[in-house]
Amino acid sequence: MISISQFAIAMQFALLLQLVGVSFGVMRDPYIKDGDRKLLIACIVMSLILIVQNRMDYSLGGVPDKVFQQTLAAVIGYWLRPIIIACFIQIVKEERWAWILCIVNVGIYFLSFGTRLVIWFSENGHFSRGPLGYTCHIVSFILLIWLFLKILERYRGQGGLAVVYPAAILTAILLATAADTFFSFDLPITFLTIAIVSSCVFFFIWLHQMFVYEHEKDLLTEQRIRIMISQIQPHFLFNTLSTIQSLCLIDPNKASETVSKFGTYLRQNIDSLNQEDLILFEAELEHTKVYADIEMLRFPNIKVEYDIRETHFSVPALSLQPIVENSIRHGVRGKRDGRVYVSTRQEAGFNVIRVTDNGKGFDVIAALQSDNTHIGLRNVKERIEKMCGGTMLVKSTLGEGTEVTIRIPAGKESA
Repeated sequence: MISISQFAIAMQFALLLQLVGVSFGVMRDPYIKDGDRKLLIACIVMSLILIVQNRMDYSLGGVPDKVFQQTLAAVIGYWLRPIIIACFIQIVKEERWAWILCIVNVGIYFLSFGTRLVIWFSENGHFSRGPLGYTCHIVSFILLIWLFLKILERYRGQGGLAVVYPAAILTAILLATAADTFFSFDLPITFLTIAIVSSCVFFFIWLHQMFVYEHEKDLLTEQRIRIMISQIQPHFLFNTLSTIQSLCLIDPNKASETVSKFGTYLRQNIDSLNQEDLILFEAELEHTKVYADIEMLRFPNIKVEYDIRETHFSVPALSLQPIVENSIRHGVRGKRDGRVYVSTRQEAGFNVIRVTDNGKGFDVIAALQSDNTHIGLRNVKERIEKMCGGTMLVKSTLGEGTEVTIRIPAGKESA
């Protein structure tokens, strides 16, 4: 028959193997950021210390005249458990206050040396708790709840397993804590230590899955942006050349002037068309002005006016020009006195771009969802949201006109 002590030793060995195995996985995982990798390694090291601490605590249990050693062994365990949970929180989302709770917990358990406010051991090795003896349990519970809330906040949109997995881990830790607190087991390793070590392993597996999901999502977003850029570039060039072609038949002199403008545009701004990152707003404004000048040469009944008060920020390439193009082609081109007004401001921490026209207006919901004639607006909206964390709001009234407002957070959009 295998004794309980022998079984516990086998369990300790199994836990050590788990930690060694997961440490190799953490070191070689290509999806984990360096900061998260360091936090996971720290959790593994602290879990190893917990196993040693459990063994030390068990060996000293009931041994007389070992008060300091017993207190030190117990205090180390109470120090480390909340810190491991705080590391989990930092991986999901940086929260400095979690470290403050850990520091408070460490300070309180320091009082175990020389006072009876927290925990103490009698000369015969008997363990007792003072009025602050459950500080570690309270702090750990708060951190566990906060960890779960942060996981919900970050990953609830990724399917049930994204939340069920960590929920199972947190439940195991809570059940293990209850078992160690309310039941008496004379074992060289606690249920809580087993739960924490296993949690490190499963937390890494879960994180790997989440990081892979986010990595694939980023790749899809990047690929989508490239496709949209490749679609918009020939669209703009085609319309410019079509305008020149039309002018050749209507007014050769204006066609010549337009070719000159377009040549200048190509020489100065062709690099921007291949730009997949953000570009300076001045460059995008130059794109827009050249396009608008060409359209105004072709259609004397329209006029594009500018009130530019803020230019020191960046935008996705070809974001303003398609909006102005939409206003001209689908709004004011057929009006006797068509007006498009472009302005920039800085309002409440945002760089705001507004494009308004007095055109015929359109059904915004239908246009942004299924109307291919307004595909440029949908592309711009998605790139504004994905590339610089901004928003784009379209308001349009049939027979009156359209207003497009782009809001980009100031300080987060620099190229």
